[in-house]
Amino acid sequence: MAPMAIAPYSALTPNAVLNALDSVGLHGDGRLLALNSYENRVYQIGMEDGPPLVAKFYRPERWTDAAILEEHAFVRELAEREIPVVPALPLAGEKTLHEFGGFRFAVFPKHGGRAPELGNPDTLEWMGRFIGRIHAIGALKPFSERPVLDIRSFGEEPRDYLLSHGFIPADLSEAWRSVVAQALDGVRRCFDRAGAVRMLRLHGDCHAGNVLWTDDGPHFVDFDDSRMGPAVQDLWMLLSGERTDMTRQLTDLLAGYESFNDFDPRELHLIEALRTLRLIHYSAWIARRWDDPAFPAAFPWFNTQRYWQDRILELREQIALMDEPPLQPA
Repeated sequence: MAPMAIAPYSALTPNAVLNALDSVGLHGDGRLLALNSYENRVYQIGMEDGPPLVAKFYRPERWTDAAILEEHAFVRELAEREIPVVPALPLAGEKTLHEFGGFRFAVFPKHGGRAPELGNPDTLEWMGRFIGRIHAIGALKPFSERPVLDIRSFGEEPRDYLLSHGFIPADLSEAWRSVVAQALDGVRRCFDRAGAVRMLRLHGDCHAGNVLWTDDGPHFVDFDDSRMGPAVQDLWMLLSGERTDMTRQLTDLLAGYESFNDFDPRELHLIEALRTLRLIHYSAWIARRWDDPAFPAAFPWFNTQRYWQDRILELREQIALMDEPPLQPA
């Protein structure tokens, strides 16, 4: 395994967080609450004057400045069209991305809410309407700085990283290599069956944890993984359970979605393929972050013999699922 590097956030102390806000004219009252985020560091900060704000400190070297600003511009574009998102605040000369002490950061309004009740058909239809509106705007122009969700970036590159950095136990390496090769062949067949589907600007990580629900409906937060990809990427992570459950959930989502945007049914061939890519990418994501002390603490089961055995079984199940007829709305 690669040697441990210097922890990327070791210099981000509470004083550094407060001093960073001071540098853009915001004065905290000393109250800091770390929010649940592994990729970046996110804090709710009490202010001397006004309600609390949320500061996100971006993981060093993950995105370029241009890619972060492109995400900010997309979210602002959605907000200007009254889509319920939370854009970065323009500060210090109307900038949304700032730098202090070697860290890049942005500041957001605090927005409360609860987890959406995905078992409620009305909730799913409501969310589908807003995802449809997000995609209608996302289709107007492409990203130029942010990547595309494809087999290379979410399957082949993560596979190569894991194989080349010694994370997989030697006695399981060949079995994992073989099952990933079969899984990626299955992904390619799914993409071939779907054909040339439209790529558009997405949320990219649209699961229930990134949706805050209030009596006024959903608010979509954390566009950090926003990228180009097929529309179904922002829908499939809201589906769970047995096939009959997912059929009902998909029906409810699309009932709302198609009120504002057309959905290409060929993309249904991609649901299990995208799930497979996410599974491969997820293991590599943890591996790439293993020098961050937060990751061994949060994922102690990673890199154990049992972990990789379970991943092999999981991918074998996905290989079978990708050969089944695609999910269809009722």
